[in-house]
Amino acid sequence: MPIKSLTTAFILGAGRGTRLRPLTENMPKPLLPIGGRPMITYAMDHLQDIGIQRFIVNTHHASERYQEAFPERSWRGIPIMFRHEPVLLDTAGGIKNIEDLIGPEERLIVYNGDIMTNLPIATLVNRHFERNTQATLALRSSGGLANVHIDSEGFICDMRGTLGQDGVQSCVFSGIYILETRFLQRLTAGKIESIILPLIESIRENPHSIGGVLLDEGYWYDLGTLEEYDKLRKRGP
Repeated sequence: MPIKSLTTAFILGAGRGTRLRPLTENMPKPLLPIGGRPMITYAMDHLQDIGIQRFIVNTHHASERYQEAFPERSWRGIPIMFRHEPVLLDTAGGIKNIEDLIGPEERLIVYNGDIMTNLPIATLVNRHFERNTQATLALRSSGGLANVHIDSEGFICDMRGTLGQDGVQSCVFSGIYILETRFLQRLTAGKIESIILPLIESIRENPHSIGGVLLDEGYWYDLGTLEEYDKLRKRGP
């Protein structure tokens, strides 16, 4: 079982879902139904399996729909805190925007709200604590854009070819990762920025600061298009 000090999950729920229009005209993408319930609840179930005790979800587009979906602000007994972004802040900005909700010695598991997977995230948690890195990313060998490079020790040495380090394998970023509180000091409040850029800067400063773990077990779906969503909706989770 993973170490119990990982108790908070941040689920990214604020995207506009432009590629899934018209379904997302008045609905955040993570609330689109799969198997008769919101897509985001599968992420919540997955996180509950590793002992998460609190969900934080950022909102932007059609934010009132989250209140409709979760009128008790909880899921299966686990409280949900919503943090609204009047201006969409992207991943790094969104994470910085909840820094006041995170304890100084806490770490955070971040989970894209538009993926569905059952990959073994307990392995991700345990690897993070073993290596004591600032961040650890769950990776896949295939299924998407393989632009994350790992070295022979399993540390991430490049992303998007920015640093010119090919490493030993190119991997797919699953959209699930763990961040230490100290990593949030790299982020700028109010800045609209992807988390990729601060990760690259950390690697540039310290090649062993960001870990990666290949998790090819189970399924992983990135529901970014109408075609992908429709296939999974018909097939079921």
